[in-house]
Amino acid sequence: MDFTRQVAIVTGGSRGIGRAVVQMLAERGAHVVAGYRERAAAAAETIAGCDGMRGSVISRQVDIREPASVAQLVQATLAHSGQIDIRVNCAGMARYAAFEATSLADWQAILATNLDGAMHMCRAVQRPMMRRRYGRIVNVAALHGLAGGPQQADYSAATGGVLGLTRALARESAAWGITVNAVAPGLVATEMLDLLPAADRAWGERVIALGRPGQPAEVAAAVVFLASSLASYITGQTLVVDGGWRMS
Repeated sequence: MDFTRQVAIVTGGSRGIGRAVVQMLAERGAHVVAGYRERAAAAAETIAGCDGMRGSVISRQVDIREPASVAQLVQATLAHSGQIDIRVNCAGMARYAAFEATSLADWQAILATNLDGAMHMCRAVQRPMMRRRYGRIVNVAALHGLAGGPQQADYSAATGGVLGLTRALARESAAWGITVNAVAPGLVATEMLDLLPAADRAWGERVIALGRPGQPAEVAAAVVFLASSLASYITGQTLVVDGGWRMS
């Protein structure tokens, strides 16, 4: 897969799956803008990890919950590079609490980051991609959006909404050569995994066919594939990357 002369925005690019996506795209020649909200030091580590790669990486602060902040990121990218070919949304947050203990403020905070943030980013890049009649949008959601997650009703609802947004936008954007897909990871060795109680994590590892959590790079590989020319006839799909946890 070659991304030479392509420009990508990866939100949530400072750590975890987002960092792995940034590195894979840069390794294959892309110019990548790694968006982060608060972790400037972690974003700097992401950039340092891409030193010497074929592509290039810069970082920019963005709050995907705020449309104005998202618009500034997109406009700055267009001013610097003149185009946006790929948009990957890896930014997200999760909680672990019983539904009855979830306050309205907690619920809205999860939806604001995971669902509203994805919507703001999709909306901001859609018009520039339509003008060029080309684009690859990949939303990183979660297995919770398909199967539900106990003690994570808010996160399940938010990521399920991302999957619905992905399908609807895929239908609306296809005429302009834009594909829109999602990746739904299962248990992955990121900071979010630390939210799980030990007993739940042990149960998850037992029922996963491969018997272990995934690594960020294993999820990033699916994202990069969907962002590539190899996936030109795939749109509106959710690619589950869960080691054989939920088979259908």
